[in-house]
Amino acid sequence: MKESQLRENIVLQGKSIFQRGLTAGSSGNISVRLDDGWLLTPTNSCLGELDPAKLSKLDWAGNLLDGDPPSKEHFLHNAVYQQRPSCEAVVHLHSTHSVAVSCLPDVNPENVIPPLTAYYVMRVGTLPLIPYFRPGDQKLGAAIAQLAGKHSSVLLANHGPVVAGTSLEAAVYAIEELEETAKLYLLLHGANPRCLTEEQITELKT
Repeated sequence: MKESQLRENIVLQGKSIFQRGLTAGSSGNISVRLDDGWLLTPTNSCLGELDPAKLSKLDWAGNLLDGDPPSKEHFLHNAVYQQRPSCEAVVHLHSTHSVAVSCLPDVNPENVIPPLTAYYVMRVGTLPLIPYFRPGDQKLGAAIAQLAGKHSSVLLANHGPVVAGTSLEAAVYAIEELEETAKLYLLLHGANPRCLTEEQITELKT
């Protein structure tokens, strides 16, 4: 896909994400890999009002090549790309139900949400929790890098999900599935729900 098409796709997906209430205000950011760097939504930008010409274009050292200044969380995206060569896009949101789950004290940090549905297992898989860091703290990049090689999705404590995909659409679909499953998890919290068995999970992965 040409860079111009990728720019338009970021705008299209960002508007869809915003209009459906998956992130609010100027929160959340989207990035896509290019042949000569990567695109990222600018700092303080609303995902519902993006301008394709103003998207930040960066090199792999984090230098701005074109467009408006990038999101202060650019290092978060870069950490995922460096650990996942097959990754073509990264989406980070402050989606309400996922953030709510990230604030719970009794979750399993190695796999925050249990395997409630087949689509969650197929699109998200295992979801580790990354400890809280102040927004913009560079240490968060190192924490993500430790897990991104094995996990396409992570949940930042008291912050929100970060999801990688083999395309922007794949990343968006996965983060939407995560948000819907987080909603289910909150509805079922404390109810001892029936989860998929290890055998059922293995069958989905074959």
